Amino acid sequence: MNDRRLAEQVRIVGSGLLGASIGLGLRAHGVDVIVEDTSPSARKLAIAYGAGRAPAGGDRPGLIVVAVPPDVTATVVAAELKRYPEALVTDVASVKVGPLEELREARVDLSRYIGTHPMAGRERGGAVSARADLFIGRPWIVAGHDGIGYRDAAPIEDMILDLGAVPIEMDVADHDRSVALVSHAPQLVATLMAARLLDGSAAALGLAGQGLRDTTRIAESDPALWTQILGANAGAVAEVLRPLRGDLDRLLTALDSPDEPASRRAIAELLTAGNDGVGRIPGKHGTDKRFASIVVKIDDKPGELARLLTEIGEEGVNMEDLRLEHSPETRVGFADISVVPEAAHTLAAALEHRGWTLMEAER
Repeated sequence: MNDRRLAEQVRIVGSGLLGASIGLGLRAHGVDVIVEDTSPSARKLAIAYGAGRAPAGGDRPGLIVVAVPPDVTATVVAAELKRYPEALVTDVASVKVGPLEELREARVDLSRYIGTHPMAGRERGGAVSARADLFIGRPWIVAGHDGIGYRDAAPIEDMILDLGAVPIEMDVADHDRSVALVSHAPQLVATLMAARLLDGSAAALGLAGQGLRDTTRIAESDPALWTQILGANAGAVAEVLRPLRGDLDRLLTALDSPDEPASRRAIAELLTAGNDGVGRIPGKHGTDKRFASIVVKIDDKPGELARLLTEIGEEGVNMEDLRLEHSPETRVGFADISVVPEAAHTLAAALEHRGWTLMEAER
């Protein structure tokens, strides 16, 4: 493709999910990508999936992306800076303060280094889960420091834009506090809830619906990686969890005496605060616009979902989001369609007229 911004040869160190996805995305734009990994088998697998090629003697990368676990990020960055004295080096670790402090303590020249962090990922890691479109529309933080200017890091921004992500400038401390709130603490909350399922009976788990799946989805993430991430950002995560513990204690006190007026008020206030918090999460295209939900029952057979989506389009309604839930006991599914509120009533009536069964609709 000739619409790319990035002109440099790129070397990616680390061929896991992020490294391989970056390679796949850049290769789609015709960038010469070199894949390196301490594990020869992991490197070969990423290359086999199309993430890049093996290193060669004449390589002269202009940009190096370090995509390794947080505990070795600084060590690998320092080694790459030394090995390629003309290259710009970045990393994609999910913590930024720790690696930068390690590099400073080692007296590494930071004039060619700036850390970044793409806010994208999947529950499963490795090159087998990599996707060229993983970063499209996602924020990609460029965590600045006083040793390099953003202008000097232009190739990194070119890479981010080529991958379809949205570059966001933020200093390292703000980054770590922010991801503690929106990523690291939610990971722990999901994990703790999922762990409670170990005590559940098979009958109880058979009742699980989409709410539980949504709540626990990210609990499938790699424990070894997350142990490192949480250890590297422990202070910021604890700052988020301590108030949460206070909220939980307040809720438990109310649940111990649910008929007390003060208890009912406390429960209602906590639930309302949750509503307000969800309302602050940016929606489609980064806006805070809320959508109405229409849940349609569909038979679990080929072509039904495609027919539903086609008929929604024929009604002239733009679908903002789609979520599918399957019934564990019957061959039916439920399509949760999000639309702008002003279109919900008209679409619901039209779908019922076309013979669809609506299970729930916000009209």
